[in-house]
Amino acid sequence: MAIGVKVMKRPERQVSYVRATLKGMALTFKHMFEPRVTMQYPEQKSTPDWSLSQRWRGTHRMLTDEQGRSKCVACGLCPQICPANCIKLVPGEDEHGNRYPLIYEIDEFRCIFCGYCQEVCPEEAIHVGVHFENSEYSRGRFVYDLERLQSQTHAVSTLWDPSDPRGE
Repeated sequence: MAIGVKVMKRPERQVSYVRATLKGMALTFKHMFEPRVTMQYPEQKSTPDWSLSQRWRGTHRMLTDEQGRSKCVACGLCPQICPANCIKLVPGEDEHGNRYPLIYEIDEFRCIFCGYCQEVCPEEAIHVGVHFENSEYSRGRFVYDLERLQSQTHAVSTLWDPSDPRGE
């Protein structure tokens, strides 16, 4: 396959850039009189014109049942489907034969927030939430264990529905 090269000719006469400068200045003056769109972030997190989408995929959250136990049955589907290999799961079983996770960790640095873990979970235990303020002082705090996943209280994300491609 050949590469096409477009040859541009230089202007042969002297060119004045006054017209282009005036057009740029007119655009600048037009923007000076439009209303500001700056949001004072820590105090103001959304405005009537702008808010975070409900389909935003952020920090994970593990849902619990009425007794405060994790809904996870340690089936192993989420670490298997995860493309970033960021979920660590060690299953356990109690005396009644109920499965539960002994160790459940998600490395948020490795995670690509695809939402596959939420989609594949048969018990709807793990969810990606609508939370984006993730600042810590050490890298180790970005490995979320089962306790920390259960203590998350932010809203969960409503992922894209294929029957409604425009998300309305």
